[in-house]
Amino acid sequence: MLVLDCSAAVNIARKTEEGMRLREIVDQDTSVISSRLLYPETVNTFWKYARAGEITPEEAIARAENAIGLVDEFHDMEGYYVEALNEACRLGHPAYDFFYLLLAKRTGATLLTCDRKLASLAEEIGVRCAS
Repeated sequence: MLVLDCSAAVNIARKTEEGMRLREIVDQDTSVISSRLLYPETVNTFWKYARAGEITPEEAIARAENAIGLVDEFHDMEGYYVEALNEACRLGHPAYDFFYLLLAKRTGATLLTCDRKLASLAEEIGVRCAS
């Protein structure tokens, strides 16, 4: 099982070199889960690309749908926020990333991310990571 974070989902949808490599990992796994946080993070990321003129609004929607469509099952966030905030304060990393990291930790899944700092934190706390 994989936990897909926004950085990985966006790179896969953008078909970057790193994204294509990650896509192979996704295609080999039986189940991809994510936090519901993936929706606003992904939409906001593609809005930034559209706003910068790198893609059209229609392309932004298509890529967001592609990224979100990689996920088989979404998990709610309410059971994670206290621990996410505690870990963010303790480790000095943005709290929203801990929703993905803690989901991987609690489910025994592998975290799929392009965020090098998050990957390092995952390894520090014993969460398998593919990046």
